[in-house]
Amino acid sequence: MGSAKKWSTNSPAETQHIAASLARKMQPGDIVALYGELASGKTTFVQGICEALSVREPVTSPTYTLINEYFGTMPVYHFDCYRLENEDEFYSLGYEEYFFGEGLVLIEWAERVESLLPEHTIRLRFEHNFSGEGTRTIQLHAIEEQEELCTSLP
Repeated sequence: MGSAKKWSTNSPAETQHIAASLARKMQPGDIVALYGELASGKTTFVQGICEALSVREPVTSPTYTLINEYFGTMPVYHFDCYRLENEDEFYSLGYEEYFFGEGLVLIEWAERVESLLPEHTIRLRFEHNFSGEGTRTIQLHAIEEQEELCTSLP
């Protein structure tokens, strides 16, 4: 089955705080899939993870390059699949080297490559309440073997 954890945030800083909590639990080889519409907080979340991992360069969405590589306490491979036409383009990036490498993999618009994601992928769904006060909901889904991850986060 698996585990789930849900948060509501009211600001980018709150989103980044949750991301930093998750980053402290991440290990090389972890894969995090990020789902959600535009402006739902995916890139803000990635920025929080990278800051917690001591990445010093600016973290931006790799919408046009498809992947950014960052280096802090561990390598971070940040994919953005928004502009992918099909999974063949993901293959051409050599994604397997990243998935089975020594860094943390973060994938925005992961639904576009869902069939390529390993079972142990941690999934985060982002929703933005545009009609409300700008609140966002983040829901984490992890497989049963990762249950400790869900219970250890704030």
